[in-house]
Amino acid sequence: MKEKGLGKRINMVRKDRRFTADKLSELCNINATYLRQIEGGTKVPSLPVFINICNVLKISPDYLLQDTLDENEISKINELADLWENASPSRLEIAAAMIHAVLEFKED
Repeated sequence: MKEKGLGKRINMVRKDRRFTADKLSELCNINATYLRQIEGGTKVPSLPVFINICNVLKISPDYLLQDTLDENEISKINELADLWENASPSRLEIAAAMIHAVLEFKED
């Protein structure tokens, strides 16, 4: 795992949410020193701590783990959502028709 990337993103989001390290550690029920070690990349949070951090910061785990995760269903959906948001109305109609055709196709 790329701990430094994870820690840097936690630190960045924490600051963006205007939490001090002491406040975030308090809300996550962890020691402030432990949080600083996570942010510094010297410690990796346990799964329950990681989930608490995500919930308190209201951030997606895939954002925090982006340099660690391989391409998955969520990243594919996010890519499609980005394409959808930037498409013209006529292209949206074509894309919707294509998706309907694929999903209605019955395999024998």
